[in-house]
Parts: sequence; structure tokens; C-alpha cells
Amino acid sequence: MPLNEIANFNVKYLQVVDVEGNADDSVHPPIGEDKIKEIYHLMVLLRTFDEKLFNLQRSGKIGTYAQTKGQEASEIASAIALDEKDWFVPSFREMGVFLARGVDRGALVQGWNGDTRAFANPDHLPNLPLSIPIASQLVHAAGIAWASKLKGKNIATIVYFGEGATSEGDFHEALNFAGVFKLPIVFFCQRNGWSISTPTSIETASQTIAQKALGYGFEGIQVDGNDALAVYKATSEALEKARKGEGATLIESVTYRMGDHTTSDDSSKYRTQEEIQEWVKKDPIDRLEKYLQKKGWFNDEYKNWVAQESVKEVDVAVEKGLNVEPPSPYQLFDDVFDEKPKMLLEEEEELKAELAESKGGSS
Repeated sequence: MPLNEIANFNVKYLQVVDVEGNADDSVHPPIGEDKIKEIYHLMVLLRTFDEKLFNLQRSGKIGTYAQTKGQEASEIASAIALDEKDWFVPSFREMGVFLARGVDRGALVQGWNGDTRAFANPDHLPNLPLSIPIASQLVHAAGIAWASKLKGKNIATIVYFGEGATSEGDFHEALNFAGVFKLPIVFFCQRNGWSISTPTSIETASQTIAQKALGYGFEGIQVDGNDALAVYKATSEALEKARKGEGATLIESVTYRMGDHTTSDDSSKYRTQEEIQEWVKKDPIDRLEKYLQKKGWFNDEYKNWVAQESVKEVDVAVEKGLNVEPPSPYQLFDDVFDEKPKMLLEEEEELKAELAESKGGSS
């Protein structure tokens, strides 16, 4: 990047499709009808899953849940840009990326029900489990990208986070490390307007999140996060740059969290219905529908088919995810180390003895 660009804080903003579904062909990504319809289908599936899991939480059938409503384009379109071999490192709101990566749908329900076996990853896929601590996953992602580079693999890593993470030390450490060692990584910030109850305007004094990358020597780009094609284009190009060994990119995907921070939150205490309704007008699914209609690729029959298929898929997943056998207590010792060390083996034997004694006493 030329020094004058860094000095002038030039940050690109990308939008391909506006709120009325009109596309700017000059920046349209090389993507056709089938791939765009795949994105649309997954976006509808994500919202269907989101609504179902929210209702399950409210009825007491699962624990705390973090909604994704309003962020479908940001998650699905970026995930579709990934190769199977690329590493995916989530925060706790990337349900859509898991869906697009083909993760077992029942396991996702199982995971939100508090069963950690859902993310055991026995096939060693390049996906990390949900990360609840704010920003810690950025350091993990930088480590994965560093390992990929040391091994000479043409693999990119993408890590997701919200704007609240940019106030944590881990964010700056990860970006600094990525800049110094030119890591093959994409930092993907879902700027959804709020860090729980803290608005972006108080979270940072920067005009953009994207410009923070400039201080660490690599490119930052701001993208309309409710525009699926813009997200796909920005992410594809950033991932390709990473795979070619050309360094990191910070993507600021400007979107909006229509629901509460989690089901433990009440956003009506800190934001207005007027604000929410303004973003409803920018709904990413509605926008992509308008685009598809203008292209002649969309009708009511197709829309109803996608909706019905999504409901079927979600119902099957819920049935499977809520009816798994409870875990063995010895599961506690699995998936901690590649080979169990002596200390862990001793603790496992102690637990077996305690349970045997307890069972014998109760009889």
C-alpha cells in the first residue's frame, strides 16, 4: 500500500446492490445465478433457524441464544467465499457461517443447548467452536494463520468479531502480529451498531473500523454488510490476497442487529423502535429478493419453495439436536489433549472410582 494512502486514511467503501435491488455492474463480482441463489437460500435458512432457536429459548428448551437476524448477508455471503481448506474462527454469533460450511444442523441445535460435544470436530475440519470471550479468538486466528504460513500452505484464515472486540487488547495484538508477519488472514468485523448496550459512536472515535488496519500496515475496507454481493466480493478478494501471500485485510461489514444482543438482553432499554425500523427497510433478504426479481430469477413459487425447504431442514435439525443421548461424565476428559497426559488419566480414574463408590452406596 502506498505511503500516501496510509497518510490520507483512504478507506474504500463497497456497495454492489442498493436497497431497491439495483446493481452497479462496474463492481459486480464474477458470480452467477446459481451461486447467488445458493446465498439467498442459506440466508432464508439462517433466519428460519434463528427464529426457531429464539422461540425454543423463550419456551425453556435451550439456554441463552444470540440472534443473527439482520446479519444474514454479512455471514452467509462471506462464508460462501471460503474454500473448504480455509480456517474459520467464529465469535458467538456466526450461526450462518457454520450453516454455509455444511456443519451438521442437528449439532448446531445441540451446541446451543449447552452440549459441548456438538463442537468436538472428530473429522478435524478447519472450523473452531464458538468463542464467548470477547476478542480472544483473534489471537487464536493469528496463530493459525502464522502456522499455515510457516508450513507453506496456501490457506487463508478468517476470523469474525463485533466492534466491541476492537476495544480489547487482543484485537490490537492480533492485527499487529498479522501486519508485521504478513499473515494470510482476513479480520471480519460485523459492525452491527451495538456492543451490547454501547453504540458504535461511543465504542470508538474512529470514523470507521476499517481504518484501524492502516496503523498495522495493511488494507482495511468498509462494505455494506446488508448487500450480499458486496460482502461476497470484498471477502473473496481478501481471501485470495491472503492465499497468495500478500498479507492481511480488515473488512468492516456495516450491518445491524435487529434482535437483542442475546436472549439475556433487552435492547428496548437503550435503542428506539424508530432506529430498528430504519434498518428493517435495509433488510438483506428483502434486498437480495429485489435484485433477483430484477434479474428475472425470482418468483413466488421459488420463494415459497425456499421457505418450505428451510422449515423442513430446521425441524429435522431441532428433532435431532434436542434428542441426543446425554453425555458420559468421562466426556469431561476427551478433546482436551491429543494424547491424555498422566495427570488427566489419573483424574479420570479417580472419577471412575468415585462414581463406582457412589453407585455401590446407593444400592
